[in-house]
Amino acid sequence: MADDETPPGDAPATQPALAARKRPMEREHRRTVLRVILVTHLVLALLTGVGVSVAYQQLNGNIETLPGIPDGVDRPDAIEVEGPKQPINILIMGSDTRDCEGCAIDGEAGSEGSDTTILLHISADRKDAYGVSLPRDALVTRPDCMLPDGEEVPGEELAMFNEAFTLGGALCTTQMFEALTDVRVDHQVVVDFNGFKDMVDAVNGVEVCLPKDVDDPEHNIFFDAGTQTLTGQQALNYVRERSVLSVTGDIGRMTRQQAFIASMINKVVSAGTLSRPDRVFSFLDAATSSLKLDKELANLPALVDLAMQFKNTGLDDIRFITVPFAEYEPDPNRLVWTEDADKLWERIRNDRRLGRDFSEESIKADDPVGTASGSPSTALPSDGSSATPEETAAAQEAAAARLAAGLCA
Repeated sequence: MADDETPPGDAPATQPALAARKRPMEREHRRTVLRVILVTHLVLALLTGVGVSVAYQQLNGNIETLPGIPDGVDRPDAIEVEGPKQPINILIMGSDTRDCEGCAIDGEAGSEGSDTTILLHISADRKDAYGVSLPRDALVTRPDCMLPDGEEVPGEELAMFNEAFTLGGALCTTQMFEALTDVRVDHQVVVDFNGFKDMVDAVNGVEVCLPKDVDDPEHNIFFDAGTQTLTGQQALNYVRERSVLSVTGDIGRMTRQQAFIASMINKVVSAGTLSRPDRVFSFLDAATSSLKLDKELANLPALVDLAMQFKNTGLDDIRFITVPFAEYEPDPNRLVWTEDADKLWERIRNDRRLGRDFSEESIKADDPVGTASGSPSTALPSDGSSATPEETAAAQEAAAARLAAGLCA
């Protein structure tokens, strides 16, 4: 993977002491990811043993298969890179049918749609992974979509991004994404909210930090400020709340969803989870029950193989960003992608690192929670040197953006 631009947080070559201190931490982050993969393999090996193979079949039987993209669809070519492996692009969509108990907390019951869409890019060298969130309210040109039976869903100009899922599910969302970005999607994943709650409970809750109290009687959502661990329904309330926590509405909610996913990844690879095989199995059971996958991924061995792709990826190498956007001038309640989005998709097509411009305000899986104090000091130099005025301003700006999204700085 090209590394022509060094992401923030990487130690400059001129700071050997700082780099030396970081190396053990980086190795530990990589070991934690490797441990979760090894423990998952161990659990699966135990499940396939004599007398308990039914558990393996339970996990494998939980998975539902998504329809494949019809052969007649014009799709972008994958750009091959040097090396034994190729990058992987996975389009992840959250299904918001609101059918599960407590899922309709935002009062948006109705036909199936998708509040959350993330493109997960895994580099060819498997040392970097980043998720790009795609705002549901962005106005895009939705192309015609072909369904498995040959029926065609007509396209539309200035269509909301998430309408594709309502009209044609993951299939139309994937075709639209590829047409808009010229990035080939290797795999499709749909996650339902009921399973999301079960996954959170399986790891005994996920840590978050709220910069202020939440008192939202309209949606029956109440939280105290500060760092806390949320269980299933609380977690669902947290990632769906958009009236109090974030002054930026849906954009803030999307950022909090990124932070929550990052914190969940952190919890899954923690000793508290890995030392409990029952929790590992419960998490796998909840995860497989909540997933719909393309036919290549829709079996347990394929998912384990995908997990093995992360064995060289540290928590500090897993980042979440949002596609560059701006307000749509005729309607400030809608968004449009900016020209910088084209630059981002070009980097993904060619498997290049995010670079400072895109990763400067990213959320990383090794420290997604922040602190209740709201201090931006963690973004400043950690080697004892004084921050430049530009570094101070950037740290303060990043802290303000987190607070606006309902996250601790």
